Amino acid sequence: APGALRLADAVSRASKLRGSRRPEPPGGWGSWGRLPGGDLSAQDAGDLPERAADAGSVLLLLLAGLAAAEGREAPGVPAAGPRLRSVLGPVYVFAATHAAERPWTSARSQSVARELLAELLRATGCGSVAEFLRGRNEDEEGRFAAVMGLLKQELTKDTWKRNPATKHVFSWTLLHITRPWLSHYLESVLPPSLLISDDYQEENKILGVRCLHHIILNVPAADLCQFNRAQVVYHALYNHLYSREAPLIEAVLLCLLDLLPVLERAQRHQKETRPTAPCDEVLQLVLTHMEAEHRLALRRVYARALPAFVQRLGIRIARHLKRLERVVLGYLEVCDGPEEEARLGILETLRCTIEHAWPRMPCRLPVLLKALLKMIWDVHTDQGSTPEPVKAALLQGATECLILLDRCSEGQVKVLLEGVYSSCEEGRVRECIRKVQENT
Repeated sequence: APGALRLADAVSRASKLRGSRRPEPPGGWGSWGRLPGGDLSAQDAGDLPERAADAGSVLLLLLAGLAAAEGREAPGVPAAGPRLRSVLGPVYVFAATHAAERPWTSARSQSVARELLAELLRATGCGSVAEFLRGRNEDEEGRFAAVMGLLKQELTKDTWKRNPATKHVFSWTLLHITRPWLSHYLESVLPPSLLISDDYQEENKILGVRCLHHIILNVPAADLCQFNRAQVVYHALYNHLYSREAPLIEAVLLCLLDLLPVLERAQRHQKETRPTAPCDEVLQLVLTHMEAEHRLALRRVYARALPAFVQRLGIRIARHLKRLERVVLGYLEVCDGPEEEARLGILETLRCTIEHAWPRMPCRLPVLLKALLKMIWDVHTDQGSTPEPVKAALLQGATECLILLDRCSEGQVKVLLEGVYSSCEEGRVRECIRKVQENT
């Protein structure tokens, strides 16, 4: 027993060598020439990877020895003893810090960290990291609370950037906790996620938004709405929509699409009457940005997300038809590269809009018909690098929109296309028109 205690004490002391924390300079943190966001470069890391690998190797031996000592004391008992439990959290944090490719890791330190994680699982009788964190069953308490207790001091507003590994350990750990366990720890994981997402650095914003998205997906709506948490998350995400960075906008839109049903359900239960729902507010801002956006990367992100917003609103999309029409016409005119992601997304948006707001389509028929025919002609005459499957998808999407327009206009499209079909000699264009005319 005394030997096991000495081993436990050694493991606890050694595991504090995280390897990625920078020593505080004599003049304090204000005099330190840090990278933006407190991140390390490979050059800054110096010999940290090798020192971490050496420390990890020692921890591996000590952990195996401690597990063996407790196994001899209580043979046949799979649960970790009190001395082993006292070091599981620090050892896990050390291993998680070095398990992935980072500026402060090397191939050797990553390998040692993964071995250390595997040894942790063996020592506790767990089959996965998720099981280690949440517990093997509902009656067993996992180690997530202990890990968060260790990270808590490093996840405050004043300290979270001092150690660039902390945010990665937190996010990696969070993603392993799913329903129904995550709701028990909501108060400890939501503030750090909001804090990271509120940073000025794009990488941190995206990381924080992904943490928020995971929380939204894995916490019951009732818990999210309690204490107005969902509204706080909504406002944090909404502010990010003013960003000009495509990866961040994509992450935010995906997160909002899963948060909006939670907000709308809460409003129905509370019987609130608002002139516009959160989904309307988001779509209004997105359409405003889309209308003036000229960068292809952002146009593609917006166009990919737009159909889901139309589906979410349903018939309420009629409120936004004027601005949506301008966006559709503008995006159909512009080729956005070989994959044509923007135009394909806009065609899908138009199809969904016609399906949900078909009574409002006949008055817009001349404008939409002209835009679709022009796009069909542009695709047919395109001599660029657009692959044939992409061209076929564009023509198919345009044809489906024409068929839907014809149905909601009681056959007006067929009448208008008769003259075009008889005067057109291009086989591909004629094929699209023929499909519309033959559809019943």
